[in-house]
Amino acid sequence: MGNIAAFFDIDGTIYREGLITEVFKKIIKYELVEENKWYSDVRPAFIKWDKRQGDYDTYLLKMVDIYIEAIKGVNRHNIEHIAKKVIEQKGDRVYTFTRERIKWHHNQGHKVIAISGSPIELVREMSNKYKMDDYRGSVYLLDEKDAYTGEIIPMWDSESKQNAIIELKEKYDLDLKNSFAYGDTSGDFTMFQSVGIPYCINPTKELLTKVIEDEKVREKIKVVVERKDVTYNLNINDIQFI
Repeated sequence: MGNIAAFFDIDGTIYREGLITEVFKKIIKYELVEENKWYSDVRPAFIKWDKRQGDYDTYLLKMVDIYIEAIKGVNRHNIEHIAKKVIEQKGDRVYTFTRERIKWHHNQGHKVIAISGSPIELVREMSNKYKMDDYRGSVYLLDEKDAYTGEIIPMWDSESKQNAIIELKEKYDLDLKNSFAYGDTSGDFTMFQSVGIPYCINPTKELLTKVIEDEKVREKIKVVVERKDVTYNLNINDIQFI
């Protein structure tokens, strides 16, 4: 038997919102990008999602598009500094359930690993804060002067996360059948397929639909919803969309 791992998405699973939004706000504060980028491009998508007139994935993808343009030509050290500040100031704004699960996995001697669509600079800082064993995030490529080119190797989609798990399985000799995965959006679905004990944390409708339609995942999934100071365990077979 190999080692047991616990794979955690970050945005919406550990952290209560999207970390990339906090980075973007800091980029504006430090005048690395014009403030009207937030008000003209990002904020409308955020408001639409906040009013439940749009979906979270659309908002985050819009955020990523603007972020790519915002950091193009910016030196790596600036973004690393901002990432540290964001985690220093916002890193405790997490769900109680996943924070306690991270502690539990550490106590069990499991490999605790972040697999997140957030920029790798943020994922690194968040992983260090919660003493994770390893991490994978979206890599924004650099030129020879350490400035961002606008090119990206993503980690928010199912295929990328599946490839990451395959790579990590080999690196740590992992027993995936007895390993755990925690996620909230459709990009986390292949993590659920890959492990024996998957958890939906405050899942999106798109993710729940995929889980319900996949018999193997549906049989093993655990659905957890945290609201205010209460955590609910839901039976997937009792869930009905309204």
